[in-house]
Amino acid sequence: MFRRRLSLVLILLAATLVLQGVGAVFALREAERQVVRGRIASDIHLGFVQLSATKQRLRSWVTQQKIGAGGELAERDALLQDMKNTLADLARLTEAARQTRLGTTGEAEHLARLEALRVLDVTVRALGASIGQMNVLPPDVPARQGWDALTEVFERTDGRDLRQFITQSIARETTAVERERTAADQALARMQALWIGMALLLALVSLAAMVYFARALRRPLDALVNGAQALRQGQLQHRVALHGQDEFSDVARSMNAMAQALEQHHLREMAQRHELEAEVRERTRALHEANESLQRTDVRRRQLLADISHELRTPTTVIRGEAEITLRGGARSAGEYQEALHRIVDTSRQLGSVIEDLLAMARSDMDSLSMVRQPVDFSLVLADALTQAAALAAANQIRIEGPDEELKPVWLLGDAQRLRQLLLLILDNAVCYSFAQGLVKVSMHATGGASPHVELHVKDEGIGIAPDELPRVFERHYRGGAARVHRAGGIGLGLSIAQALAQAHSGSLSLHSPASAKGHKGTCVVLRLPLMKIAVPADQP
Repeated sequence: MFRRRLSLVLILLAATLVLQGVGAVFALREAERQVVRGRIASDIHLGFVQLSATKQRLRSWVTQQKIGAGGELAERDALLQDMKNTLADLARLTEAARQTRLGTTGEAEHLARLEALRVLDVTVRALGASIGQMNVLPPDVPARQGWDALTEVFERTDGRDLRQFITQSIARETTAVERERTAADQALARMQALWIGMALLLALVSLAAMVYFARALRRPLDALVNGAQALRQGQLQHRVALHGQDEFSDVARSMNAMAQALEQHHLREMAQRHELEAEVRERTRALHEANESLQRTDVRRRQLLADISHELRTPTTVIRGEAEITLRGGARSAGEYQEALHRIVDTSRQLGSVIEDLLAMARSDMDSLSMVRQPVDFSLVLADALTQAAALAAANQIRIEGPDEELKPVWLLGDAQRLRQLLLLILDNAVCYSFAQGLVKVSMHATGGASPHVELHVKDEGIGIAPDELPRVFERHYRGGAARVHRAGGIGLGLSIAQALAQAHSGSLSLHSPASAKGHKGTCVVLRLPLMKIAVPADQP
């Protein structure tokens, strides 16, 4: 559309320029014609004036010849030839004037000019013949007669007054010169008006085209410039609002298509980058989890080693203590030796079970121990634990005092081996952190109600636990300041394992550190386990 309009405007401007060129050519031809006509008219006028002047010079030569004042014949001939040449030039110029003039007025003027030339030609020929026959005026002839004779020759032709005839011709040619000059001025004025009109027309066409295209191009160009600036600033969602079938609309559609392609590419790039970031985060998370898993595995490995060392220490200590007590002193009876050996065998069996549990823990990623839940008489488990712990207490010069009354069956759902292990851990902890000749008192009582349970209290007169250390005693590898001073070889695993075993039986384990009668704080461990709500058959072992 704009291309067509621009082409039309350019064609109009070109036509205006061509028209101006044609006008220029016409003006130049008109000017040339006017110049030629003016020159011809001026030359004709000059020829008549020159012919009159030459005639007067020839008359003066003849006058001098008549009065005997002399005069060269060559001068006469030259003057006559000059008049003939002037007439010939006038004849040529007259023909040229006829060819450059149109209309009735020009034709009448041409005929008058031809008549004048004919008369002058006759006059010149007559002058040549008359001058050749003239002699010196005799003395007896009056001068007036001679003058009249010369006048008759030079001023009369065919009964016409030659002077008046030449004067009329000069006047006619003067009028022609003035007319041609006026025509030239008018032609110049017309050409000037034409040039001014063409220049104004060209200026008006150019101005109109400039105003039109300025108005027509401002909006699309501004829209395209704004669109380009928006794209340069990264606003890929910007679209150029140009509609139509012109070239700017085509450019706008191309820019919009390019912006859409760039936006889609940017969106794909953003999506790919987000996917890559998500993948990197996922890989990082996986690596972090793997690292944490390795760290947890390493921690569990260390815990397993610590558990192994702790779990194996108590049975081996019990076995060693049982053997030392049996061997201490004099000879004993076979029954006593058998009883001691039975205790050693039970402890060894417990040690084998602990080893199997530790191996099972290692095979199950060291997270849990196997539990075989069944109805268990907790009083029997406590009695076995007290018997095994007695040897350990004797080795450390500690006395363990069990419940005062006879233990009654207390049934709960649990694993007898794990419960025995739990009780040994509690008793071992009480013995290890007691002073020599100290006492560890064990008491147990069962409660009914909505949530029946059994509570076991293990109270020692040992070093006790500071109040600020009580919240952390169940943390793995944590040992209080007094514990590190009293027993440097511990690793802080007994209470954490005991709590895990208590929680595995849906129970709880807590510690208190009240002051004792001897001025020591001591520690009281409270184990709380839920009882079975269903009665156990009488034949249950």
